[in-house]
Amino acid sequence: MSDRHHDDERAPHGHAHGDERVHAHAHGVGDPSITSTARGLWTLKWSFVGLFATALLQAGVVALSGSVALLADTIHNFADAATAIPLGVAFLLVRRGVTKRFTYGLGRVEDLAGLMIVATIAASALVASYEAIQRLLHPQGLEYLGAVMVAAVIGFLGNEAVAVFRIRVGRQIGSAALIADGYHARVDGWTSLAVLVGAIGVWAGYPLADPVVGLVISVAIFAIVWQSARLVLARALDAVEPEVVDTISHAAGRVPNVEEVSEVKARWVGHRLHAELHVTVPGGFSVTAGHAIAKEVRHQLLHQLPHLGTVMVHVDPQGEGGERHHRIGAHAHDGLPVHSHNE
Repeated sequence: MSDRHHDDERAPHGHAHGDERVHAHAHGVGDPSITSTARGLWTLKWSFVGLFATALLQAGVVALSGSVALLADTIHNFADAATAIPLGVAFLLVRRGVTKRFTYGLGRVEDLAGLMIVATIAASALVASYEAIQRLLHPQGLEYLGAVMVAAVIGFLGNEAVAVFRIRVGRQIGSAALIADGYHARVDGWTSLAVLVGAIGVWAGYPLADPVVGLVISVAIFAIVWQSARLVLARALDAVEPEVVDTISHAAGRVPNVEEVSEVKARWVGHRLHAELHVTVPGGFSVTAGHAIAKEVRHQLLHQLPHLGTVMVHVDPQGEGGERHHRIGAHAHDGLPVHSHNE
């Protein structure tokens, strides 16, 4: 017996635990996936404005000074601002909900947006590397050192503000892509400080300090590409944090009359978590009693996993818990040869 529960069913319901105050888990109009998506879009909009303004200020200083290190940082800031576009489109598509064609919704477009973000960051690293190598091979003078230093400080402050903003909201709504983009902005801020170091080196009499720092920034960007790609690809392959599985097992096991929890599976679809599990209950329980236990299992999971979406709870009788008891052995019927369904 399976009970499928999801995050858009029925109306809000209130209840209390022991001495706790009555509280509710809202559904329907108060769908948390819609609320979180709207907040994600709001965050992307203002972080885009902040990064674009920062990059424009830096671009003006690059035109005056010719700093290749600042150019690398500026290119990366423009690319970082641009990454908000595919992620924003993904958030908009997620709001379209479930259809007969897309029965799990369009949450996966957030993973596709993540891949586009990684590709954009990689392209910015290649451009920055090329410019730095060209400047090493064909050295040029660096002017307006004071302006370069000021632009580097502006880059750090702008990126750090965006990083704090994205990481905080990303954690609130459960979006790994937004959190990763926040850490990406934080590292961008550090590269801006590296530009400051390069400018100080030129001022101290080391003219190659600027392109060398530009190369260092490029290497740092490639490191971000590697880290971001690992995260995005893991999500695309249905990877989930092991502690999520442990939390599901522990929360379900606390429900009265649940004797065993098995076959726990979970995956992220966008910034919503989807889970499946088997729970074993006493063999003499009715279908109605089993359904009530499944509902309470979901209830407990909602308390432990605030970003939980769909939950599939399969209720097994005592002694038959897990998928191994659902295998169909070799058999024949309707004139068909002997066959099984265990592949």
